[in-house]
Amino acid sequence: MDTEHTTETGGKRVLVVGLGISGIATAVRLRQIGWTPVVIEKAPARRTGGYFIGLFGAGKAAARRLGILDGIRDRTPYDGATFNVDRLGNRRRGLGFRDLPGKPWLMTRSDVEQGAFAALPADVEIRYSTVPTQITQDADGVDVTLTNTAEDTSVTERFDLVVGADGLRSTVRSLVFGPHKKYVHRLGYAVAAFQLRDPLSDLAQVDGAILLEPDRAMWVFPFDDAPPTVMMTYRTEDVDAEFTEPPAQRLRTVFGSRPAGRALGEALEAMESAENLLFDSAEQVRMDCWHRGRVVLVGDSAWCVTLFAGMGVSAGLAGAELLGTMLDRHAGDAEQALTEWERALRPSIAGYQQLALKQRKFFVPATRFQIAMRRVIAHGMNKPVTSHLIRQLQVRGARIKEKDIAAV
Repeated sequence: MDTEHTTETGGKRVLVVGLGISGIATAVRLRQIGWTPVVIEKAPARRTGGYFIGLFGAGKAAARRLGILDGIRDRTPYDGATFNVDRLGNRRRGLGFRDLPGKPWLMTRSDVEQGAFAALPADVEIRYSTVPTQITQDADGVDVTLTNTAEDTSVTERFDLVVGADGLRSTVRSLVFGPHKKYVHRLGYAVAAFQLRDPLSDLAQVDGAILLEPDRAMWVFPFDDAPPTVMMTYRTEDVDAEFTEPPAQRLRTVFGSRPAGRALGEALEAMESAENLLFDSAEQVRMDCWHRGRVVLVGDSAWCVTLFAGMGVSAGLAGAELLGTMLDRHAGDAEQALTEWERALRPSIAGYQQLALKQRKFFVPATRFQIAMRRVIAHGMNKPVTSHLIRQLQVRGARIKEKDIAAV
């Protein structure tokens, strides 16, 4: 039988590591079922920046039940268009993110984080500049040494459960499950993402753009009421070498075989002074089990599906909500709750990861032939017969993204 470590507010005590979307959503859900979350975050304050994300049906359904959906909004510019552009200034209508399967809401990552934070009850304790440095457990609980990096102090506390929601290179995962190299699988791509201060000069605010060249691409994602975000991604044979120089300099090298032209040139220049720039390799986390005893991983810590899937935020929200459902359903038996949580969630996560592998060519075509085929498909969208066939394929592909995977 489980021994409960109750607090003044009642309920079991859970440590949530990471104040990102998965971490906040987990704290919200576990507070809903009567647990007492303590959230720790290595940064000195909550993040405010963010890049483009799509929130699909799986995420919207979970966000609604978590009380988060009312705090966010769809920023899709429905009166805009997506253009294929090149370095010479040519442009033509193309296929954008909205043409992928599903009907996502478009927004920035910080939009969801702010909405989730607003739904977090005021009595949930948050400790910034704090990281776990040691985790030991027995059948009844988990002892965690927490280090405040700002004050250089440490304390050991006991919890009924520890949730690692601390991202791709999770400290919780390394402490409990082993080194990153056992679980992190590189896809051979690097990604840079950031928000522009103003639209590119050749585009209206509501218009997006895509520049495609073999093994490298630039995407401009528009919003109806905010500056667009940019994603630059490219194939690489040596991931480690990508981080030997500053990101902006590295991207200029990657795209620098000939004059950049206006759109690419403006984006590269904007990157030089961009706030909250993401520059990382595209990697998936693959694990046979997401929990060990009373320690469980959620979101990118457990399964990172990568930007190419477009399902990272949706999967994080759904996984967090379902975790609370199973812990509530199997109260008093943490092992059964976590086992049933994995059994319900894993098939969909595996599908998202496979989707990412398939969609790599959509975001970064490898050859000029693949780029040409994109143009053929885009042209076919304007023809009644071919448009119908393409839409039918999209409907089939949308099912995996729209399925409410947390409703069990």
